[in-house]
Amino acid sequence: MKKQLMLACASAALLLTSVAAEQAKPAAAPAQQPAPAASQAKFVPPIRGQAELGFTKPVTKRVKDEIVTTIKVKNLSTTGSIAGLKVEEYWYDKAGDPVTGDRFMYRKPLLPGEVIEVTLRTPVNPKMDRNQYNFSHANGPIKTKAMPKL
Repeated sequence: MKKQLMLACASAALLLTSVAAEQAKPAAAPAQQPAPAASQAKFVPPIRGQAELGFTKPVTKRVKDEIVTTIKVKNLSTTGSIAGLKVEEYWYDKAGDPVTGDRFMYRKPLLPGEVIEVTLRTPVNPKMDRNQYNFSHANGPIKTKAMPKL
């Protein structure tokens, strides 16, 4: 009887030790991620100073209580990415005073030759007469070039 009790205690201790050891193990490594696309895997240093950007004619539509403007833009550089691309739209009244506007920021570097679509949403104001766009990036100004299509 004493041997059975000692054997039961030993097996319980062994069981508790193995459970504790199992809990202390680090989690299994997650499944391998697929390899990133070639355009994402390549690091392209950002342009310092003036960058060149092509854009299509802005398409402006009224959707309910908003003016929605879409523009396709393309990095025309062959050697550098555009970091921190910012597109701003300003709306003015007939006297030339600013009324409203919107801003778009592209959080990733715009790689050479890459095309993205910029969407600007501005609340409708009855004083709106004309608009203007301003393109810039984190490291300087942008020289824009109107293009028929991208």
